[in-house]
Amino acid sequence: MPDSVLLIDRDAGVLRATGGQFEGAGFEVSRELTPEEGLATYDRLHPDVVVAELESPAGLELFQGLHERGAAVIALQAGADVDLTKRAVALGVEHVLTRPPDTALLLGAAARVVEKVKLGRLASRLAKEVLPSGGLDVLGQSGPMRELARQIALFAQSDRTTVLIRGELGIGKAWVAAQIHRLSPRSRAGFFRIRCTGQSVAGLDAALFGQERGAHPDATHRRLGLFEAAEGGTLVLQEIGDLPLELQPKVLRVLETRTIRRLGGSQDVKVDVRLIATTSRDLSAEVEAGRLREDLQYRLDVMPISLSSLKDRTAEDRLTLVLRLLSELQLEVPGGPASLAPECLERLLGYSWPGNIREARGVLERALILARGQAVVGVEHLPGEFRNRAGVGDRRHTPRTMDELEREHIERTLRHHAGNRTRSAQELGISRATLINKIKRYAITL
Repeated sequence: MPDSVLLIDRDAGVLRATGGQFEGAGFEVSRELTPEEGLATYDRLHPDVVVAELESPAGLELFQGLHERGAAVIALQAGADVDLTKRAVALGVEHVLTRPPDTALLLGAAARVVEKVKLGRLASRLAKEVLPSGGLDVLGQSGPMRELARQIALFAQSDRTTVLIRGELGIGKAWVAAQIHRLSPRSRAGFFRIRCTGQSVAGLDAALFGQERGAHPDATHRRLGLFEAAEGGTLVLQEIGDLPLELQPKVLRVLETRTIRRLGGSQDVKVDVRLIATTSRDLSAEVEAGRLREDLQYRLDVMPISLSSLKDRTAEDRLTLVLRLLSELQLEVPGGPASLAPECLERLLGYSWPGNIREARGVLERALILARGQAVVGVEHLPGEFRNRAGVGDRRHTPRTMDELEREHIERTLRHHAGNRTRSAQELGISRATLINKIKRYAITL
């Protein structure tokens, strides 16, 4: 469906010329000569944007009427009446342009307003239709997100098969693991998570496999590990690429025999646990570097799921995520607003989110705290980098060389595949050796 614009101007020549410019840009155009007819047409058609003449203080009645209807308006002003401009802006006018306006300037402003309006409409629809279900549709509605939802639902039913979730730090791997457990036949049993990073070998060994009394000087009693505690349920090993080499044979043994042996023990104990592993590393590179057993990688990589970074997702999917986080945070920040101002939403969606979902949650939580008692979260409640940043409608050109574009594309592809060079090379249509040479050439680090 084409974007739509309503033109309101007392000059028929201006309506004809300006309307032709919008029609040439693919807009569906309506024209009216009087404020009364303009408001009636707006009520009937609800166009995406209104472009109206701002002639005198008396003409503000039109803008008042449009404001009451929630219209997105661009005003065209012939003179330089600063007070009149301020009063128009106070009535919600998005832009005030000099009349007659530069064509490129007018069309660019209209495109930005339309984009903002459509995001607002989508936000309202998603808030009503998507969030209350609490299902996998909160991932988003794009093709990749629908496929991710399909994979999660499918893998959940294979409740004895190991799943490997790959993706950048902070992208929500633990959330996906929880959804797999929630949708699986094991959902009534326990769900446990443990990080393989930052722990001593002995401490992680005891935490996973348990210990017998006397296994070491501090072992004064028998202790069950997580593989036993999660009996019938799910155990998530976060950042499996950091699992110490000494413990990798023990995890491999669980996957192959469904048995464990407690630290200091002499008997095997049968366990029935669904194992999910997550990683932000390229496990193939870890194998090449000698930090991960190749046979363990094969057993982990049976059912892989790759999560794309937030900056590589569509604006609609990012919007769905923001609304989901906002809904979740309502329970944690009592008194916080339940909605976002349009410009605030625009800034959030235009940000690259290097920290992914973890960063987004932190920014929104801070904004809700600062906006307690307000009707909506505004730009003023966001951190400084958002207040000084142009939104999604900013189409300014940034000069870049072909090398810079190639480096950016390779890096984005590698991140999408969690650093896996083989899969990245296949997607890029080059050999793995060529990809490795380009990684070295551009000094790409993940």
